[in-house]
Amino acid sequence: MSEMPSPRGKLTAGKPLSGLTWLRVGGPADFLFQPADVEDLATFLRALPAEVDVFPMGVGSNLIVRDGGLRAVVLRMGRGFNHIEIEGNRVRAGVAALDAHVARKATQAGVDLTFLRTIPGAIGGAVRMNAGCYGRYTADVFVEATAVTRAGEIVTLTAEDLNFQYRQTDLPEGWVIVEAVFEGPSGDPDTLAALMQAQLEKRDATQPTKERSAGSTFRNPAGFSSTGQADDVHDLKAWKVIDDAGMRGARIGGAQMSEMHSNFLINTGDATAADLENLGEEVRKRVFQNSGIDLQWEIMRVGEPAPE
Repeated sequence: MSEMPSPRGKLTAGKPLSGLTWLRVGGPADFLFQPADVEDLATFLRALPAEVDVFPMGVGSNLIVRDGGLRAVVLRMGRGFNHIEIEGNRVRAGVAALDAHVARKATQAGVDLTFLRTIPGAIGGAVRMNAGCYGRYTADVFVEATAVTRAGEIVTLTAEDLNFQYRQTDLPEGWVIVEAVFEGPSGDPDTLAALMQAQLEKRDATQPTKERSAGSTFRNPAGFSSTGQADDVHDLKAWKVIDDAGMRGARIGGAQMSEMHSNFLINTGDATAADLENLGEEVRKRVFQNSGIDLQWEIMRVGEPAPE
């Protein structure tokens, strides 16, 4: 790999990524860069040779890193990117601020961002993937975001720039979101807190929250509007078509489709990334054979397989 710039933040060669993902699998990155602040990130990207790939990584909650690792500089934002500031009904949050923390802080200020409370991950992923639940999506409350381009320029992104869709946006390759602004409706703090508690209890009763998973494995095979709203014609659920294909509880190696919620792929303790991805692909195959439905991954899968 080309010679690396010398940033103020921490740059580590050959960093194993398994400890940075919720599924606890994955090989090493060529480099892991933890920038000190936005300017450090921009300066680093400007100096980084154009042929070197970069991969922005959040808290690893929706990610499988393959066993051979990543031939790239993995960017992981920390303390310089986890601020939460509230003015009126607008909430400004750094990319590393956890969704749950943003929801709680907003609630205390009487701003309803309660849907974020049960979403695993950080704000950067919520924006990039248009995260949502309980009928609300990031697009519904999004005002703008600040990003650093692969060339090291700091830019402002609007909803039109991102083109929010179901579980995806049009963020250009190599661009890194560093901050986002949301605007939520007003609400009584006690009422909002009670709503979040009810959502947590419902989640814990229906999802394997104590298992090693990465949230929903596959997108619901439904029609969706640009903001992520399901239409009224094809409102199918991934767990239902997985059940119908007989794949609840299916296993390959240490990977298993949860008995509690069949759209959750879990690491029972000793799974490899290959086990997890192969099981997911087997589920897709069986569902297609059974119903003709082509399930799409919601979990991002990156990197190279382990060498033979």
